[in-house]
Amino acid sequence: PQDSEKAKTFVHAFLKRSMPKMKDEAIQDMLTRKAVVLEHYHKKQTKQKRKKTKGFTAKQRRELRLFEIEPEQQRYAIFLPLHELWKQYIRDLCHGLKPDAQPHMIQSKLLKADLHGAIVTVTKSKCPSYVGITGIILQEFKHIFKIITKEDKLKVVPKLNNVFSLELDGFISYIYGSKFLLRASERSAKKFKLKGTIDL
Repeated sequence: PQDSEKAKTFVHAFLKRSMPKMKDEAIQDMLTRKAVVLEHYHKKQTKQKRKKTKGFTAKQRRELRLFEIEPEQQRYAIFLPLHELWKQYIRDLCHGLKPDAQPHMIQSKLLKADLHGAIVTVTKSKCPSYVGITGIILQEFKHIFKIITKEDKLKVVPKLNNVFSLELDGFISYIYGSKFLLRASERSAKKFKLKGTIDL
């Protein structure tokens, strides 16, 4: 360890090298105060504000007809590959839909699954004209399903007061539309009750 005199000499020589323009008197004055502040200017970084990308409003989407399916595209055969993809997606989601799988576990996963591409049938309805409609779900909105039938007809079926069934690998699931009044994105985060009273 250095003694005090050697330490002072070292500090004096260090300051002289670091600040050659400063006179000896100024350096000595700094040492007598026993505090040395080396000047350092920190550049302030200006934060750039991110511009939020503004999407279309609901009115603009309606005017642009973004969600409308063109008449020439309303053909059942076009969407059969989509149904095959959906079946594979559900099999992966439910780990193969094995015979020993617990039905309530599969049901809970189906309630949160994406239904675009699923073949559904209206089994019960307060409006008799909806009963028996079968087809592939092309679009799901909060209150309706848009379904393309084998007859190449696009049907708009309300969820309210309707019961839908879907079948996959022998497993039949029922969807009570009145309890299903959610967008597809909202359903994935919702907790559904396993038991409850269902009124059409």
